[in-house]
Amino acid sequence: MKIWNFGVVGAGLIADFHARSLADMPNAKLIGCCDKIPERAKDLAGKHGVRVFDDYEQMLKSDEIDIITIATPSGFHAEPAIAAAEAGKHVLCEKPLEITLERIDAMVEAHEKAGTSLGGIFPYRFNDMMTPLRETMNSGRFGVITYAAIHVPWWRTDEYYKDSWHGTWKLDGGGALMNQSIHMIDMLCDVMPPIESVQAFTAKLGHPQIETEDTAAAAIRFTGGALGMIYGTTASYPGQFRRFEITGTKGTVINVENSITVWQFADERPEDAEVLKKFGEIEGGGGVSDPAAITHENHTRNFKAFLDALDSGEKFWIDGREARKAVEVILAVYKSAREQKLVTLD
Repeated sequence: MKIWNFGVVGAGLIADFHARSLADMPNAKLIGCCDKIPERAKDLAGKHGVRVFDDYEQMLKSDEIDIITIATPSGFHAEPAIAAAEAGKHVLCEKPLEITLERIDAMVEAHEKAGTSLGGIFPYRFNDMMTPLRETMNSGRFGVITYAAIHVPWWRTDEYYKDSWHGTWKLDGGGALMNQSIHMIDMLCDVMPPIESVQAFTAKLGHPQIETEDTAAAAIRFTGGALGMIYGTTASYPGQFRRFEITGTKGTVINVENSITVWQFADERPEDAEVLKKFGEIEGGGGVSDPAAITHENHTRNFKAFLDALDSGEKFWIDGREARKAVEVILAVYKSAREQKLVTLD
């Protein structure tokens, strides 16, 4: 069994999730970490018993490192990702992959040119309930899909936005959509046809001191004609469960947190009861008001899938081009709100 050696770029909250996930995997080993704030890197390294690199440049020069994970503020993803490709290293990068399509495309191009792998981190795709949902979407049981929507009524305190990057255009790239709701928007990108157009509004309603939106609502149209909605906020006290709904002429599924609360189809099957039995109890709630209140289990699954792809020589299914999709949708929402018009995606 090949052991893949990792370095973590960035040593904030989410970097600890990376380190814990790697510790759970028999074919992965964390070698070290780096951060622009040396004390933070020392804290993470001390907690996990690894070395501290001065910066990502030093990390990428190390023959020990096979893969880096990127856990920096979002607007700092491109530089280490591109440098890693040039150094022949693979990359797993936190969401969003970057905050502009131009920077994402540069990352993708660098890795395609180098023959290295660039993967996105979207843990929600690895929730157990996504398996029956994907299978059912592909089976045609929904009939004509008419509507799909996400609803992310979360809460963040003013304290959350007091650091140097949250709620800024330069480093966060956006607010409630780009940082929080992107997970659910990615779920739409995963199971639904591509989003064709958006008509949106954004606002600062609960956190007027930030640059970006804390609330956004968008009407969307998918290729094929289905309609939908995107709603995300960090100004809904005290934070409520996220919700994902898909309806069609022959079926409806409603996902709340990591559970399935509605699973109804015109062609009832014995396995339908099993789905509700297995996933019907609402579990989760992590992240609705506290970004640290989540588990690292799905990060581990995400990392494992990336290594499985490397071991088999296959393309990772959440590669750079796939991870780009959610950012493209979010940027279209921002453009629609800014220009007060319908925006069509390329």
